[in-house]
Amino acid sequence: MAQAKKLEAWQSGPVKGVPALLQPVAHALLQAREEVHTLMGGFPKELLWERPAGVASVGFHLQHLTGVIDRLFTYARGQQLSEEQLTKLRAEGKPTDDNVYLVQDLVRDFDRQVDQALEQLRGTDEATLTEFRGVGRAQLPSTVLGLLFHAAEHTMRHVGQLLVTSRVVQMKEQG
Repeated sequence: MAQAKKLEAWQSGPVKGVPALLQPVAHALLQAREEVHTLMGGFPKELLWERPAGVASVGFHLQHLTGVIDRLFTYARGQQLSEEQLTKLRAEGKPTDDNVYLVQDLVRDFDRQVDQALEQLRGTDEATLTEFRGVGRAQLPSTVLGLLFHAAEHTMRHVGQLLVTSRVVQMKEQG
């Protein structure tokens, strides 16, 4: 008997507690989490910071996935970034001297951020979705919905880049 194909997040029905208009954001974040787990299962830590052809490393993408959700959801709440968030932003893609990051640690950080984002989505009033939100020091114009949608879209873009980079560095390693 053929094995049933696993459904994508958007095919699994509504995410409990998430307002209807924010379901696509929730589905994209859940899909991203699933794909990150699939891609990073067994990924060798020694390849985490490899940059084939000068592209961003797997480590960068894992840090950036977590960071971009954190930052954009912060702006969606109408807040500015904290010093801690700015420090993490500057550190994205830079391995520490002792290279203490393990793939599992970065994946766990991403999981926590997705969980926090889902909680924020559950608490978001649909009536606020078109409210103005200023982004960054320049207060670039956006809306709650614009920021939440961009967080989901940007996350999926980096999951795609993570997929390619992880395969390239593993194939290169295999020779």
